[in-house]
Amino acid sequence: MNSSSLNPRQRRLKSRTLELARSEMAGLVLTEATSGNAPTKDQTQQLTETTMKTEQAKDLIEKQIEALGTALESGQSEQLQEFLATMARFHRYSLGNLLLIMVQNPEATQVAGFHTWKTLGRFVKSGEKGIAILAPMVFKGDKHEASDSSPPETDEDRLVRFRVVYVFDISQTDGEPLPDFAQVSGEPGEYSERLKALVRQMNIELDYSDQLGGAFGVSKGGTILLKPGLDPAHEFTTLVHELAHEILHHGSGREGTTKRSRELEAEAVAFVVAQSVGLDSGTASSDYIQLYQGDKKLLTERLDAVRRAAGTILDGLSS
Repeated sequence: MNSSSLNPRQRRLKSRTLELARSEMAGLVLTEATSGNAPTKDQTQQLTETTMKTEQAKDLIEKQIEALGTALESGQSEQLQEFLATMARFHRYSLGNLLLIMVQNPEATQVAGFHTWKTLGRFVKSGEKGIAILAPMVFKGDKHEASDSSPPETDEDRLVRFRVVYVFDISQTDGEPLPDFAQVSGEPGEYSERLKALVRQMNIELDYSDQLGGAFGVSKGGTILLKPGLDPAHEFTTLVHELAHEILHHGSGREGTTKRSRELEAEAVAFVVAQSVGLDSGTASSDYIQLYQGDKKLLTERLDAVRRAAGTILDGLSS
């Protein structure tokens, strides 16, 4: 269904859905602090004894990172590829919230808070359990007077704490159908031109060359060269790969990395973006084992870098 065939109500609903997707970046569903069950009138803000606590959520995130590292250490990378597929569906959420969604409901495809679903004409089914994520709360530092209601002016003025809030997958709801969005199957379609436009917006020159030494693309720091004649899907994923290099691996981004780790980070970004728009990146899951080199902290940093780069590109494709 294209926009021109939508009636006014459907257009408003589609616009609201897009607004929802953008507003929930990094899991900031600040108005959805409900209990784990679908809330009643009297319990929309109440936390019960069975509700997951903030420290429990943080502990669950740490355990997931440990599990990913252990799996990779033993040569099993399927769990990491599943995580990257989750990232493709929820690229605006933080690394920790991605892990929380993955462990609680790995089949989730679209999540929102109880009240947000209500505004979209859908209602959480009775008895459904919410997916716990972490949302930040920003406070003023101690140097501010308690009576001062003005917002903090600098980062030093802010204190950030986290609380558990709950979201629900669309499968846990009933009601009005959401608008159908364009799905890519085998070919990137209009996403190719959007991606090239994004490259130009980032002041990166895009050109084609037969002199790439057997490579399909090259990132040169301000310039991307692609091999001419690639089929549309291959050109799309190659350009995403090289754009990931531009975002992540020039200047200070190269420090502490190897050529192999840089290639795998860029390929992981290409996998996430391709999955998000409905393309098969073709990357073997076993390749991602190399993202882990016995250091779970480094694995976390690399995955967060992949998340940020993929999010930048996907935001550009949807704008």
